[in-house]
Amino acid sequence: MSFKLKNKAKKILIMGLPGAGKTFLAKALYPRLNALWINADNVRKKYNDWDFSTEGRKRQAIRMKRIADAALKKNRFVVVDFVCPTPSTRKDFKADYIIWMDTIKKGRFNDTNKMFVKPKSFNYRVIEKNAELFAIKIADSLIKYKWDNKKPTAQLLGRWQPWHEGHQKLLEETIKKVGQVNIMVRDVKGINDNPFTYKKVKKNILKATKDLKQRIKINLVPNITNIFYGRKVGYKIEEIILDKKIQKISATKIRLRLRRSGKLK
Repeated sequence: MSFKLKNKAKKILIMGLPGAGKTFLAKALYPRLNALWINADNVRKKYNDWDFSTEGRKRQAIRMKRIADAALKKNRFVVVDFVCPTPSTRKDFKADYIIWMDTIKKGRFNDTNKMFVKPKSFNYRVIEKNAELFAIKIADSLIKYKWDNKKPTAQLLGRWQPWHEGHQKLLEETIKKVGQVNIMVRDVKGINDNPFTYKKVKKNILKATKDLKQRIKINLVPNITNIFYGRKVGYKIEEIILDKKIQKISATKIRLRLRRSGKLK
Protein backbone atom coordinates (compact mmCIF):
# COMPACT_ATOMS: atom_id res chain seq x y z
CA MET A 1 0.00 0.00 0.00
CA SER A 2 1.25 3.50 -0.77
CA PHE A 3 0.19 6.96 0.28
CA LYS A 4 0.36 10.37 -1.36
CA LEU A 5 3.08 12.90 -0.63
CA LYS A 6 1.87 15.44 1.90
CA ASN A 7 1.69 19.00 0.65
CA LYS A 8 5.17 20.31 -0.19
CA ALA A 9 7.02 18.76 2.76
CA LYS A 10 9.40 16.04 1.65
CA LYS A 11 10.93 14.32 4.63
CA ILE A 12 12.12 11.05 3.11
CA LEU A 13 12.69 7.98 5.27
CA ILE A 14 14.79 5.08 3.99
CA MET A 15 14.06 2.22 6.37
CA GLY A 16 14.80 -1.49 6.62
CA LEU A 17 16.90 -4.11 8.36
CA PRO A 18 20.60 -3.52 9.06
CA GLY A 19 22.54 -4.56 5.95
CA ALA A 20 19.63 -3.94 3.56
CA GLY A 21 21.48 -1.13 1.77
CA LYS A 22 19.85 1.95 3.29
CA THR A 23 23.02 4.02 3.49
CA PHE A 24 24.14 3.11 -0.05
CA LEU A 25 20.75 4.23 -1.40
CA ALA A 26 20.74 7.42 0.66
CA LYS A 27 24.22 8.30 -0.56
CA ALA A 28 23.12 7.83 -4.19
CA LEU A 29 19.75 9.56 -3.77
CA TYR A 30 20.41 12.79 -1.87
CA PRO A 31 22.56 14.50 -4.55
CA ARG A 32 19.86 13.83 -7.17
CA LEU A 33 17.35 15.69 -5.01
CA ASN A 34 19.80 18.36 -3.88
CA ALA A 35 18.80 17.21 -0.41
CA LEU A 36 20.34 17.13 3.04
CA TRP A 37 21.27 13.62 4.16
CA ILE A 38 20.93 12.58 7.80
CA ASN A 39 22.46 9.22 8.73
CA ALA A 40 21.38 7.50 11.94
CA ASP A 41 24.84 6.18 12.83
CA ASN A 42 26.35 9.64 12.54
CA VAL A 43 23.62 11.02 14.79
CA ARG A 44 24.22 8.30 17.38
CA LYS A 45 27.94 9.05 17.32
CA LYS A 46 27.26 12.72 17.92
CA TYR A 47 25.08 11.96 20.93
CA ASN A 48 27.23 9.01 22.04
CA ASP A 49 24.02 7.03 22.20
CA TRP A 50 23.99 3.38 21.13
CA ASP A 51 20.98 2.24 23.16
CA PHE A 52 18.91 -0.19 21.06
CA SER A 53 16.26 -0.93 23.65
CA THR A 54 12.63 -0.21 22.80
CA GLU A 55 12.91 3.08 24.68
CA GLY A 56 16.21 3.88 22.99
CA ARG A 57 14.79 3.30 19.54
CA LYS A 58 11.80 5.51 20.33
CA ARG A 59 14.14 8.24 21.56
CA GLN A 60 16.20 7.93 18.37
CA ALA A 61 13.10 8.16 16.13
CA ILE A 62 11.92 11.31 17.89
CA ARG A 63 15.43 12.77 17.72
CA MET A 64 15.72 12.02 14.00
CA LYS A 65 12.34 13.69 13.46
CA ARG A 66 13.45 16.79 15.30
CA ILE A 67 16.68 17.06 13.31
CA ALA A 68 14.94 16.38 9.99
CA ASP A 69 12.13 18.87 10.68
CA ALA A 70 14.68 21.59 11.48
CA ALA A 71 16.57 20.79 8.27
CA LEU A 72 13.37 21.06 6.20
CA LYS A 73 13.22 24.76 6.99
CA LYS A 74 16.25 25.27 4.75
CA ASN A 75 16.00 22.31 2.36
CA ARG A 76 13.36 21.16 -0.11
CA PHE A 77 14.20 17.52 0.63
CA VAL A 78 15.74 15.76 3.60
CA VAL A 79 16.82 12.13 3.23
CA VAL A 80 17.03 10.15 6.48
CA ASP A 81 18.17 6.54 6.73
CA PHE A 82 17.67 4.39 9.79
CA VAL A 83 16.09 1.05 10.68
CA CYS A 84 12.86 2.50 12.11
CA PRO A 85 11.73 -1.07 12.88
CA THR A 86 8.21 -0.72 14.26
CA PRO A 87 4.92 1.03 13.46
CA SER A 88 5.47 3.04 16.63
CA THR A 89 8.89 4.41 15.62
CA ARG A 90 7.59 5.17 12.12
CA LYS A 91 4.65 7.03 13.67
CA ASP A 92 7.07 8.99 15.85
CA PHE A 93 9.21 9.97 12.86
CA LYS A 94 6.26 11.08 10.67
CA ALA A 95 7.82 10.69 7.23
CA ASP A 96 6.29 12.29 4.14
CA TYR A 97 7.73 9.60 1.89
CA ILE A 98 8.80 6.09 2.95
CA ILE A 99 11.25 3.89 1.06
CA TRP A 100 11.30 0.32 2.34
CA MET A 101 14.54 -1.53 1.70
CA ASP A 102 13.16 -5.05 1.42
CA THR A 103 16.35 -6.64 0.10
CA ILE A 104 17.17 -9.17 2.84
CA LYS A 105 15.20 -11.61 4.99
CA LYS A 106 17.31 -11.18 8.12
CA GLY A 107 19.74 -8.55 9.34
CA ARG A 108 22.92 -9.11 11.32
CA PHE A 109 21.32 -8.36 14.71
CA ASN A 110 18.85 -10.90 16.15
CA ASP A 111 17.17 -8.41 18.46
CA THR A 112 16.36 -6.14 15.51
CA ASN A 113 15.12 -9.09 13.44
CA LYS A 114 12.73 -10.09 16.20
CA MET A 115 11.21 -6.65 16.66
CA PHE A 116 11.15 -5.58 13.00
CA VAL A 117 7.64 -5.18 11.58
CA LYS A 118 7.22 -4.87 7.83
CA PRO A 119 5.52 -1.59 6.91
CA LYS A 120 1.97 -1.75 5.60
CA SER A 121 2.21 1.70 4.04
CA PHE A 122 5.12 2.93 1.96
CA ASN A 123 5.80 4.89 -1.21
CA TYR A 124 8.56 2.78 -2.73
CA ARG A 125 9.68 -0.78 -2.08
CA VAL A 126 13.23 -1.67 -3.12
CA ILE A 127 13.71 -5.40 -3.60
CA GLU A 128 17.29 -5.60 -4.88
CA LYS A 129 20.58 -3.96 -4.02
CA ASN A 130 21.16 -1.59 -6.91
CA ALA A 131 21.44 1.80 -5.23
CA GLU A 132 22.35 3.83 -8.30
CA LEU A 133 19.43 2.55 -10.37
CA PHE A 134 16.83 2.91 -7.61
CA ALA A 135 18.13 6.38 -6.75
CA ILE A 136 17.28 7.39 -10.32
CA LYS A 137 13.83 5.79 -10.18
CA ILE A 138 12.95 7.29 -6.80
CA ALA A 139 14.26 10.74 -7.70
CA ASP A 140 12.16 10.65 -10.88
CA SER A 141 9.08 9.81 -8.81
CA LEU A 142 9.67 12.97 -6.75
CA ILE A 143 11.00 15.34 -9.41
CA LYS A 144 9.77 14.67 -12.93
CA TYR A 145 12.68 14.12 -15.29
CA LYS A 146 12.52 16.27 -18.43
CA TRP A 147 13.92 14.84 -21.64
CA ASP A 148 16.39 17.22 -23.27
CA ASN A 149 17.76 16.59 -26.75
CA LYS A 150 20.85 18.60 -25.82
CA LYS A 151 21.80 16.27 -22.97
CA PRO A 152 24.19 13.34 -23.54
CA THR A 153 22.05 10.49 -24.86
CA ALA A 154 22.73 6.81 -25.44
CA GLN A 155 21.40 4.81 -28.36
CA LEU A 156 20.16 1.23 -28.24
CA LEU A 157 19.45 -0.36 -31.62
CA GLY A 158 17.77 -3.73 -31.96
CA ARG A 159 14.86 -5.85 -33.10
CA TRP A 160 13.59 -6.49 -29.55
CA GLN A 161 11.61 -9.57 -30.67
CA PRO A 162 10.43 -9.64 -27.92
CA TRP A 163 11.73 -7.21 -25.29
CA HIS A 164 12.98 -9.41 -22.41
CA GLU A 165 14.82 -9.26 -19.08
CA GLY A 166 18.22 -9.09 -20.75
CA HIS A 167 17.15 -6.05 -22.78
CA GLN A 168 15.73 -4.48 -19.62
CA LYS A 169 19.01 -4.93 -17.74
CA LEU A 170 20.90 -3.48 -20.68
CA LEU A 171 18.65 -0.43 -20.68
CA GLU A 172 19.03 0.05 -16.93
CA GLU A 173 22.82 -0.12 -17.09
CA THR A 174 22.78 2.33 -19.99
CA ILE A 175 20.64 4.82 -18.08
CA LYS A 176 22.99 4.55 -15.09
CA LYS A 177 25.89 5.45 -17.38
CA VAL A 178 24.34 8.20 -19.51
CA GLY A 179 20.97 9.28 -18.10
CA GLN A 180 18.64 9.07 -21.09
CA VAL A 181 18.30 6.59 -23.95
CA ASN A 182 16.93 6.58 -27.47
CA ILE A 183 15.65 3.08 -28.28
CA MET A 184 15.64 2.39 -32.01
CA VAL A 185 13.38 -0.43 -33.19
CA ARG A 186 14.41 -2.01 -36.49
CA ASP A 187 11.57 -2.42 -38.99
CA VAL A 188 11.79 -6.21 -39.35
CA LYS A 189 8.19 -7.47 -38.93
CA GLY A 190 7.75 -10.45 -41.30
CA ILE A 191 11.45 -10.79 -42.09
CA ASN A 192 12.69 -14.24 -41.08
CA ASP A 193 11.58 -15.07 -37.52
CA ASN A 194 10.46 -11.60 -36.45
CA PRO A 195 6.73 -11.81 -35.69
CA PHE A 196 6.14 -8.61 -33.70
CA THR A 197 5.05 -5.28 -35.15
CA TYR A 198 6.63 -2.00 -34.09
CA LYS A 199 3.42 -1.16 -32.21
CA LYS A 200 3.65 -4.39 -30.20
CA VAL A 201 7.38 -3.97 -29.52
CA LYS A 202 6.86 -0.39 -28.32
CA LYS A 203 3.99 -1.49 -26.08
CA ASN A 204 6.18 -4.22 -24.52
CA ILE A 205 9.02 -1.78 -23.89
CA LEU A 206 6.77 0.84 -22.30
CA LYS A 207 5.16 -1.78 -20.04
CA ALA A 208 8.56 -2.95 -18.78
CA THR A 209 10.04 0.52 -18.37
CA LYS A 210 7.17 2.44 -16.80
CA ASP A 211 9.31 3.75 -13.92
CA LEU A 212 11.97 4.97 -16.37
CA LYS A 213 9.67 6.15 -19.15
CA GLN A 214 10.63 9.81 -18.73
CA ARG A 215 14.20 8.91 -19.68
CA ILE A 216 13.53 7.00 -22.91
CA LYS A 217 12.41 7.71 -26.44
CA ILE A 218 11.28 4.90 -28.78
CA ASN A 219 11.21 5.20 -32.54
CA LEU A 220 10.95 3.00 -35.62
CA VAL A 221 13.96 2.95 -37.93
CA PRO A 222 14.79 1.09 -41.16
CA ASN A 223 16.23 -2.41 -40.96
CA ILE A 224 19.69 -1.14 -40.08
CA THR A 225 22.22 -3.95 -40.53
CA ASN A 226 25.49 -2.02 -40.75
CA ILE A 227 26.89 0.94 -38.86
CA PHE A 228 29.88 2.79 -40.33
CA TYR A 229 31.80 5.88 -39.41
CA GLY A 230 34.64 7.61 -41.20
CA ARG A 231 36.53 8.88 -38.19
CA LYS A 232 35.99 9.42 -34.51
CA VAL A 233 33.79 12.45 -34.12
CA GLY A 234 32.62 12.26 -30.50
CA TYR A 235 30.67 8.99 -30.43
CA LYS A 236 31.55 6.30 -27.94
CA ILE A 237 30.83 2.70 -28.91
CA GLU A 238 30.79 0.53 -25.81
CA GLU A 239 29.78 -3.03 -24.97
CA ILE A 240 27.98 -3.44 -21.66
CA ILE A 241 28.86 -6.77 -20.04
CA LEU A 242 25.93 -8.13 -18.09
CA ASP A 243 25.71 -11.05 -15.69
CA LYS A 244 26.26 -14.42 -17.43
CA LYS A 245 22.77 -15.55 -16.49
CA ILE A 246 21.30 -12.47 -18.16
CA GLN A 247 23.56 -12.84 -21.20
CA LYS A 248 22.14 -16.31 -21.80
CA ILE A 249 18.57 -15.04 -22.21
CA SER A 250 17.55 -15.71 -25.81
CA ALA A 251 14.71 -14.03 -27.70
CA THR A 252 14.75 -17.01 -30.10
CA LYS A 253 14.04 -19.39 -27.21
CA ILE A 254 11.36 -17.07 -25.86
CA ARG A 255 9.59 -17.05 -29.23
CA LEU A 256 9.77 -20.85 -29.31
CA ARG A 257 8.15 -21.11 -25.87
CA LEU A 258 5.43 -18.65 -26.92
CA ARG A 259 4.64 -20.78 -29.97
CA ARG A 260 4.55 -24.02 -27.98
CA SER A 261 2.11 -22.43 -25.51
CA GLY A 262 -0.07 -21.13 -28.32
CA LYS A 263 0.58 -17.46 -27.52
CA LEU A 264 2.39 -16.87 -30.80
CA LYS A 265 1.72 -18.27 -34.26
